[in-house]
Amino acid sequence: MNSPSPQPSALGPLFVLVAGEASGDLLGADLIAGLRRRFPDARFAGVGGPLMAAAGMAIWHAAERLSMMGLVEVLRHLPGLVALRRDVYRRTLQATPAAFIGIDAPDFNLGLEKKLKAASVRTVHYVSPSIWAWRETRAAKIGRSADRVLCLFPMEPPIYARHGVDARFVGHPLAAAFPPDPDKAAARRALGLQSDATVLALLPGSRLDEIGRLAVHFLGAVEILRAQFPQLQVIAPMANAACRAAFESVHDRVFAAVQPSQGVVRIVDGRAHEAMIAADAVLLASGTAALEAMLAKRPMVVAYRLAPLTYRLVNLFGMMRTQVYSLPNILAGRTVVPELMQDACTPQALADALAPMLLARTLDPPALAEFARLHQALRGDAQHDAAAAVAELLAA
Repeated sequence: MNSPSPQPSALGPLFVLVAGEASGDLLGADLIAGLRRRFPDARFAGVGGPLMAAAGMAIWHAAERLSMMGLVEVLRHLPGLVALRRDVYRRTLQATPAAFIGIDAPDFNLGLEKKLKAASVRTVHYVSPSIWAWRETRAAKIGRSADRVLCLFPMEPPIYARHGVDARFVGHPLAAAFPPDPDKAAARRALGLQSDATVLALLPGSRLDEIGRLAVHFLGAVEILRAQFPQLQVIAPMANAACRAAFESVHDRVFAAVQPSQGVVRIVDGRAHEAMIAADAVLLASGTAALEAMLAKRPMVVAYRLAPLTYRLVNLFGMMRTQVYSLPNILAGRTVVPELMQDACTPQALADALAPMLLARTLDPPALAEFARLHQALRGDAQHDAAAAVAELLAA
């Protein structure tokens, strides 16, 4: 007697995605849209933020649980991160997904991907760790974790190829999010800013630990600049409610003597791209925001502070291979924007670097030409190409 034939599942392929912080949430939502066009009945679950949730992903855990940076910070939260990774691993195995896609967050995702790959789950790592800044030999290690690496920058796949790792340049989605010549006047109208005002945009990071280290220095610079530019308008877009609360707390302390203190810096929810385009200059934390300011074609000062112990360990063990930190400088291969890092990141130094930009109110022609060249090099169709790379892996 023949056994009954198995019935086809009514459910579409499941993709488990894990993203940390705002930039990963944006990439994840974009990828979900691209995959859904190829797999209309696809399902999505994992760790993500509000954009991924709005795109239809079932949220197992919130993305901000992964939003920390630096050796000391991770160690402090290690027990919670270990428990979180154990839970995601268990749920992923139970769900038997078509693929697991780790988006950025390499300290969390690569170890998880390696375990899942060993359990015969197809794994993709989206956003290459900065192997060009740290150690190129990490490329081979990443290949042991991921069946395929999706790269945002064109110089990355050749590095992976030298180590036998399957990596694809899929274009940077932010390059498509900005027009070649952003409209400052339109951005100001949208934000209710005066057309002829001198405007500074502040972006002190999308992680609470970044805001904790940078906000007081950024706002101290504002305090200095207001003496030189009495009508200065300052706008600070915040990634989420927690970041806003942390920034407001520092703001109120710095400007406690100013009445009304809430009028010094206009804090807005989201709208970072509009704020950058509307600004005459941008002060930002090193990271994705520097790339966004470059695509917005705006003068910028890039700053960062690590926890002191983390910084000492990085220097002690020679962990950095590059002398520049911000993406515009790394992509250009030379210094095109000023960087003020660690002890150099002081209110006075930040103000001194910003003042000429606020006076000029526009990029100088060589910097503008370089920003335009880099913008074109990053163009692609990340939503389409990333989804195509995942679909091709499944077909193989």
